[in-house]
Parts: sequence; structure tokens; C-alpha cells
Amino acid sequence: MNRPTNLAELRESDWKSKTVKREIYDNLMQALQGGDELFPGIVGYDDTVIPDIVLALLSEHDMLFLGEKGQAKSRIMRLLVRFLDPEIPYLDIPESPVHDDPYQPITSIGKKFLANTPEHEVPIAWWPREDRYAERLAPGTKFADVIGEIDPAKLAHGESMSAESALHFGLIPRMHRGIFAMNELPELDELVQVGLFNILEERDVQIRGYPIRFDLDMLILFSSNPSTFNRSGKVIPQLKDRIGSVIHTHYPRDRALGIEIMEQEASVELEGEVPVVVPYFMREIIEQITVAARASKYVDHDSGVSARFSIANYRMMVAAARRRGAVLNEKPAVPRISDLGHLYSSSLGKLELDLMGANQMSERQVLDAIVAQAIQDVFQEYIVEHGLAEIGEIFAQGIKIEVGDMLPSSEYAERLKRVPPVWDKAFEVNASGDEAIRASCIEFVLAGLYANSKISRSQDHGRIVYET
Repeated sequence: MNRPTNLAELRESDWKSKTVKREIYDNLMQALQGGDELFPGIVGYDDTVIPDIVLALLSEHDMLFLGEKGQAKSRIMRLLVRFLDPEIPYLDIPESPVHDDPYQPITSIGKKFLANTPEHEVPIAWWPREDRYAERLAPGTKFADVIGEIDPAKLAHGESMSAESALHFGLIPRMHRGIFAMNELPELDELVQVGLFNILEERDVQIRGYPIRFDLDMLILFSSNPSTFNRSGKVIPQLKDRIGSVIHTHYPRDRALGIEIMEQEASVELEGEVPVVVPYFMREIIEQITVAARASKYVDHDSGVSARFSIANYRMMVAAARRRGAVLNEKPAVPRISDLGHLYSSSLGKLELDLMGANQMSERQVLDAIVAQAIQDVFQEYIVEHGLAEIGEIFAQGIKIEVGDMLPSSEYAERLKRVPPVWDKAFEVNASGDEAIRASCIEFVLAGLYANSKISRSQDHGRIVYET
């Protein structure tokens, strides 16, 4: 592509200077009219969050994404880059601290260069949209990091503190003509919040009491947890007032959407040397564990439970099944309830306990209670549909069944030879003649019966015995 390389060529082309927000507006309108998918990979927000974002962008607002952890806030902010032009021209002056608009530079360096240089000698370079986005995590962020600071070396060379040339620019001025995102806004130092307020309101930079006027052009985004954002004194009122739109995010409204997100984000390769087949009820249980955690009285609701909780547990469950398949030479490997015993390593640390509700319970005990609740919830849905409750009657005859995460699937069939034909009802959960899938179904039914207090259970080093 023959792009202009100097200002004279740029003027001869049809390129027009736009603000960032107008650029996004035009590209978004084009996407809407063309029926394009606006936010690929974002699931469950079609009727809620995405319309609010579209309206905010068309209103040319700066935005705050308000929601608990794991609700795709950062991902959505990063996806806004796709509404920028593929690339834009800027003054290619090494001394310039920003990507100045060739027609309307904001720095004194850019203005002087244009005033003293013929247009055909003014070099133009192109800034790709992927580089026009920057984000920062608020904790630990200093004023100099995002706004700027007086450069002592320049003062030593005789520059005035009130001159633009004495400044070392921070991240926000350097993102002039781009998108800047600040994550966890309430954790930002109050002095930095004042600096952001100046940029939102006056579009200037004030460093050590010297106002340096810049007509900064950018889209500014914020994210925050609702509980901290609404806490008095965490965010200065003037800054809250200048944020154009607040976008409220949420967790998936139903379990099927949660499973779709979990599988999409986990990106687990189920084929390979040891292929893995995951019964749908096992996917339901993994997602239901997260749902149960979000509703648990033992977990801090203000903190929330991220979708990463489901993703990590799903990957761990598949890994446990794949290890069994490799050791026992079982293909395909099929996850079982006993594999959930390995979820401690993928779960612990991801739950913020409610210190009042947990009542001295350890995180492991809370996780055990949540997993048991999830199995019970999913199992009860299958009882209604498949009448599995009658299987519990067989245990009244004193039958014991032992299962385990490293028990070969063929041994499950041997154990069931002592069980009446009514057990066949269990296989309607996931109809298959495959031994490994039948073994997974057996464990699901046994765990469900135990969760509903139909049978008892003893456990020792990965082996589980179910009996009356």
C-alpha cells in the first residue's frame, strides 16, 4: 500500500483528521449498518451490556465498566481497539513525546517544526491501531507514571519548570489519539485522580503546580468493583461526575451460557494422543460449582467468583482424566466425579471467604461444601427427568460399591454385575456403551445419591466406598 510519507503527500490524499471518539463513532456506525459482530468472543451480553456500550460510544463518552471480577471488563475494553482505523498518520519527529496529528499538533516541538519546514520535508509515519491502546492497574500507580514529571536533566540544561520541554511525559499524554484504560479505579491515589479529572475536564496536564495546556485527544476507560467504587471517599466526586457512561457487567444469567464461556476460554484440546470425552453432566457440575460459590453464604459476595474459577477447574478435571487414560491406557479418557478431588489446587486462592459466614471453616471445607451442593443441584435435575431415585433402593440390600480416580473403567462393570437391572436407568444420563463413559455415569449417580442422603460414603486416598 502506497501510504503518504510526507505532509505534502498526505494533503493530496483523502485522509481527514478526526478525534478518536469520532473515529470510533464512524467505524462503529459502519459495523452496525453492515451487521458485523461487534464483540467477538463475548458471550451472554447481547441484550444487556453490549447495547449500553454501543450507546456510550455513539454518545462519544468516556466509560466506567462496573462489575465483579471475571466479568470480561478488561477484555471488552481491549476489544474497543477494533473500532479504530487500521492506522493513522503522525509527525515522525524523534524529539516529539506524542504521536502528533500532522494537521493539528499539540506539542510545541510539532508546531515549531511545521512552522519552519516545507511540507514535502515533513516526515509522516503511521501508527497501527494495536499500539493505540494502553492500560494500567491502579494499585501502586504514581502521578509520574500516568501523567508525567519534571525531568531533572532538562532543568540542569536550563529549561524552565513551566515549559513543556522540561517535562517527562507519562503514559496518558503519550496515548494522545489513542485509548487509555485504568483498571480498579478506586485503588488509585487521590492525587492521580485529580490529574485524571483535569484531563477529562480541561484536557490539560498540571505538574508540580505548572499548568501545561494540551488539547489531549483520547478515549479514557475505567473499571471497578461496585463495592469499592460506591464506598465513600474511594473516588473523588468530581471524577465520578465527569465519566460519561457507567456500564454494568454481570455473570452469565444461566448455566448453559457459563458452560459456553468456560469451554471457549479453557481452549482445552480434547483430541490428541489420549483423547478426552467430557459428558455434559460433568461440564454442568463444573459450572454449577462456580454458580454455587457465588450464592454461598461462606463466600464474600462483594468480591464475586470469577469465570476463571470455572476455567481452571475444567482444565484440571480434563487433566486428571487424561492422566488416568495415559496410565491405564484407556481411550477415550472420561472425567468422573472422583476427579473433582483434584480441584483443590485449581480452586484454593480463588475464593474470598466471608469471615462472618465462614464461621471458622477452612477454604478446603468451604470448597467441599460447594462441590457437594453443585453435585446435588445438577443431580436433582436429572432425577426429575430420569427417575434415578429408585436406584437408591438397591443399597438397602447391603451392597457396597467402591470407585476411585485411578480405578480402571472395566472394573466398574464388574461391580455392577451385583446390581439389579434398574441400574440401567443411570445410563440415560449420557447414553453410551463405552465403559469409560458408563463409569463416569455410575460415579455421578452414586455422588448424587450421597448428596441427597440416600446412601453413605467413606473416603481414603482417592478411593471412595458407597453403601447404605
